[in-house]
Amino acid sequence: MKIRVKLSIVNEKGDSFMGIGIVWLLQGIRSLGSIKKAAEDMSMSYVKAHRILNTCEEELGEKLLIKSIGGIKRGGACLTDFAEYFIETYTVFQESVKEFAEREFKKFHADIADLMKK
Repeated sequence: MKIRVKLSIVNEKGDSFMGIGIVWLLQGIRSLGSIKKAAEDMSMSYVKAHRILNTCEEELGEKLLIKSIGGIKRGGACLTDFAEYFIETYTVFQESVKEFAEREFKKFHADIADLMKK
């Protein structure tokens, strides 16, 4: 038996707006320099990626991207300082939650294993 932890942060209405997917998308934008390329890399439509980013920005009240408009050199995007900090702190937070859940699961599993032997 194993445990799988899926962390999702919800707004006041209970709607999920943030999880590991937004972190992966932001990391893709950081490395590829483009929302479109990052979305394609995740097999996600540009429209969906844009919607996810906009929703997250609205809920957090912070900008995640600095966008440049297309033209001869084409457009692109890079992360704000807030987005960089967000990636770092969310990743640490998620790992902490995962470690806690795994410790508690080991206790739970040991308890039920003892019961199952009886």
